[in-house]
Amino acid sequence: MHMLDLGQGFWNIRGSFRIGGLLDIGTQASLLRLASGGFAFLDSLTLDQPTLDAVRALTDGGRQVEAILNLHPFHTVHVEAMHAAFPQARLYGTVRHHQRFPALPWAAERTESPELHALFAEDLDFSVPRGVDFVPRNPNLHFSSVLAFHRASASLHVDDTLVYARLPGPLRRLGSGDRLAFHPTLAQVLERRSGAAADFRAWAQELIRNWADARQLCAAHTHALIEAGEPPLMQRVARALARVERVLARHQRRHG
Repeated sequence: MHMLDLGQGFWNIRGSFRIGGLLDIGTQASLLRLASGGFAFLDSLTLDQPTLDAVRALTDGGRQVEAILNLHPFHTVHVEAMHAAFPQARLYGTVRHHQRFPALPWAAERTESPELHALFAEDLDFSVPRGVDFVPRNPNLHFSSVLAFHRASASLHVDDTLVYARLPGPLRRLGSGDRLAFHPTLAQVLERRSGAAADFRAWAQELIRNWADARQLCAAHTHALIEAGEPPLMQRVARALARVERVLARHQRRHG
C-alpha cells in the first residue's frame, strides 16, 4: 500500500485487491482536505498500519476526518473496516451500500444524489453516468460509479467507469505506453431503451467539456495517471469515447 501526494490537499491511496487470492488488480481510496479544514475520504479501504499512521498524522489522530463517501455501488469489501477506523466520520453510500449494510449509520444523502453533491460543492464536482444501469442486476457488471473531480488539485477520482493502465515494457517499446478506456462492460450496462446510447454519449461529452482542466486520474484496479501531460487527460477521454462509438451505434440501431 502506498499514498500519493497529488498536491493541494489531495492524496490517493493505492491498495491491494486479489482475485482468487492470486491476481492483484489493486484498489484505491482518496483523502482530501476540505475547505472547512476537515478531511474526507473518497471510497473505503482497509489501511495498513503505516498508511493509517500517515493519515492520522494529517488528520489530528483521525479526529478531523469528517466524511467517508463510498462512490461505487459494488465496492463494498472495505466499508465496515473504514467505518470502524473512523467511526466519527459521517458515512455516505449509494443505494446499494444502504441495502447491503442496513445496520451502518448511513447519512440520508446518497452519493449518487444531487443533495450529496451540493453538500461538498465547495471542494468537489460530481458526475453520474447517464444511459447506463447504475446498479445492474448482474453484480459482475461494475461499469457505473459516481465520478468526483477535486478542482484544487485537478484530480479526477473514478472507480471502474474509466480504466487506465500502463502497458508492459514490450508494448511501450512499440509506442503504446499506456491506455485510457471506458470499462469493457459498457455494452452490457447500456439501458435497453431508446435514447440510452445518445444519453451516454452526451454525458461523456459534457464530462470532457466541463472537466477540461483535469490533469490527474485516480482509477481503481489499475494505476494513477499523475500530471497527464500530452495528450491532456480529457483528450484521452475523448479518444476513449471515440473507441466505443461502435458500441453506441450498435445499441442505437437495436433500441433507437
